[in-house]
Amino acid sequence: MKRRDFILKSIGAGVFLGSASTIGGFSSLPAADSTGLPYDLVAVRGGGAAKMFDKGIAALGGMGKFVSNGQTVVVKPNIGWDRTPEMGANTNPELVGRIVEHCLEAGARRVYVFDHTCDEWRACYTNSGIEKAASDAGAQVVPANSERYYHDISIPEGRRLTEAKEHELILESDVLINVPVLKHHGGASITVAMKNLMGNVWDRRFYHRNDLHQCITDYATYRKPDLNVVDAYRVMMRNGPRGVSVEDVVTMEAQVISTDIVAADAASSLMFGLQPAEVGHIRMGEEMGIGTMQLDNLNINRLRM
Repeated sequence: MKRRDFILKSIGAGVFLGSASTIGGFSSLPAADSTGLPYDLVAVRGGGAAKMFDKGIAALGGMGKFVSNGQTVVVKPNIGWDRTPEMGANTNPELVGRIVEHCLEAGARRVYVFDHTCDEWRACYTNSGIEKAASDAGAQVVPANSERYYHDISIPEGRRLTEAKEHELILESDVLINVPVLKHHGGASITVAMKNLMGNVWDRRFYHRNDLHQCITDYATYRKPDLNVVDAYRVMMRNGPRGVSVEDVVTMEAQVISTDIVAADAASSLMFGLQPAEVGHIRMGEEMGIGTMQLDNLNINRLRM
C-alpha cells in the first residue's frame, strides 16, 4: 500500500471513525472532567480551516470556556519557515485568523501572535500569510527575533531542560492557545503541539544538543497551553520541518482540538500513520504526567463537515 493511501485509511479507521454517529449529539453527553467540558478531544474533518474550527470549538462549549472578558491571549502558531501556505510548513493562516476572531468575540482585551522563527522572521511572517491574517482579524503580531524579548525561567520538573529563556508575552498573558501544524520532522519524527512550544523559548539549539524528545517534554511540564488546536489541513509527509516542494504535502482537511497536549499529539500521530508510543516526546509526556496518549480512555467527538 502506498504511504499516501495508508495515511488516508488511517484517518478513516482511527481518530475519525464513527463521526456520523456523534454529529450534533455532544450537548447531551456528560462532562468529561471537572472543568465541565463535554469532551476531552474533538476531531474535525472535511472542510475549510475556519469552518472546521467554528464547529470544533462549539463542540467544546465555545471560546468563552477558555477566554474571559478583559484577558490577554497569546495565539502561538508555527511561523518558523519562509514558506507559502501551500507548502504545509507553517500553520494555516485562515485558522490563525479565525481563532483570533473567536478570542476577541469572547471578550479578550488583546490578542498577540508570534513565533521564534527559524528562517528570517520578516519573510516568515509575510510569506506564511499569518501576519496578514492575524492582523486583519484584530491581533497584534509581534517579533520574537531578539533575546531582549526573553526572560529566565526555571523548570523544576525538567530532566534535561531545567531552565530556559521564555518570551515575555507567555509570562505576561492570561491565556495560551497553541496552534501547531502537523508535519514530518527529521529529528522528532513529527512536530505537533508539544514541539510547537519550542517557539516560546530563545535557545532552541539546547534542545537538539541535549536529547530533543526529553527537552520538548520538559518544557511541557512548565507551561501547558489552555487549548491546543492542531492544523492538519495540509500535512507535510516528508522533508520536514521546512519542506522541499508541494509534492511533500497531503491535503487532509482535518483538525484536532484538545486541552490535553499529549492527547492532541497522540491523535495527530495516528493521522500521520504512527502509533503514539513511537514518538519519544509523546510517550515521555504520558510517563511524566503531562497528559495521556491512551485515546481509548477519552471522550472524543468525531465530526465531519
